[in-house]
Amino acid sequence: MDDVTFLQGLWFVLISVLWLGYFVLEGFDFGVGMLLRLVGRDDRERRAVIHTIGPVWDGNEVWLLVAGGATFAAFPQWYATLFSGFYLALFLILAALIVRGVAFEFWGKRPDRRWRGRWEWAMIISSGLAALLWGVGWANIVNGVPIGADGEFTGTLFTLLNPYAILGGLATLTIFFAHGANFLALRTKDEVEERSRALAKRSMPIAAAIGTAFLAWTLVNQSDAGGIEVVSAILAVAATAALWAAVLLTRRGVAGWAFGATTGGIVLLFTSLFADLFPNAMVSSTSSAFDLTLNAASSSDYTLTVMTVVAALLVPVVLLYQAWTYWVFRHRIGADDFDEQPTPMDVIEQKLGAGEKA
Repeated sequence: MDDVTFLQGLWFVLISVLWLGYFVLEGFDFGVGMLLRLVGRDDRERRAVIHTIGPVWDGNEVWLLVAGGATFAAFPQWYATLFSGFYLALFLILAALIVRGVAFEFWGKRPDRRWRGRWEWAMIISSGLAALLWGVGWANIVNGVPIGADGEFTGTLFTLLNPYAILGGLATLTIFFAHGANFLALRTKDEVEERSRALAKRSMPIAAAIGTAFLAWTLVNQSDAGGIEVVSAILAVAATAALWAAVLLTRRGVAGWAFGATTGGIVLLFTSLFADLFPNAMVSSTSSAFDLTLNAASSSDYTLTVMTVVAALLVPVVLLYQAWTYWVFRHRIGADDFDEQPTPMDVIEQKLGAGEKA
């Protein structure tokens, strides 16, 4: 095993933290998208649901952009192998994220029921697809994919759709769904809040069961590969405990604590996977001799040093700005906050009508 330098280990941790932040924040975004028609029964309620994440969802996606950029700069070989091997899968995720963003923006442009219905389904499907595929992708990264001696991926898209990876996708799909329900229970009121709490109670046990099964399979894979990683195993047990704690907390109706528990479950689950992956960037299922280590994938120490200085200066600013955004938009909202809200088309028609009268 190649020795990992301090800067390489530091940037592996920082990139891991970026992914953790993305999955926690975008996780409830995905959940809200999937829940849109389940908790919102009319346009006013659905507008309220969309507005719970309207001011923050695009900011949450910045974590993904920074994680990808940091990987490219700190570990270019990791980036090259990952993005070339997972090209089609990542393209599907990108398409889902694009459709989802467009749906958020276009839903309220026209009051037509069919128009809004199409964008609602686009939002639901794209949110669910992205949530599923992220789990599939990271399960494959940790468990290993066909990589040759030249560091090139030798499989296909269907190679990624193996039983273990699909279970990982179902784990992220269900956990993000429940995470979103707990978020809506915190951010909405009246009937939308009640439906969100009810859905959280029903979905959380399913999410915890699937998450537990995925983590158990991960530990079995570790054992088969030469021994269980102690740190990863401890984190997996802690993640399982957090998910089942969320089940109890949702039943008791304490939405804030339940949301904290799902947040902890997501953080611990993915930290367990990153601990399993270290000190590799990519694991080869062809031969352990072809594993791509962090040392082999890394940029120069000078590059990592410059990146560290830049990160130390700018990351606190980004964190403060995003925390301020969440603080500003912390209040609960409901359907009664959106009575007679004009759409952009209504405004245009009103101005055109006023012009004709003049």
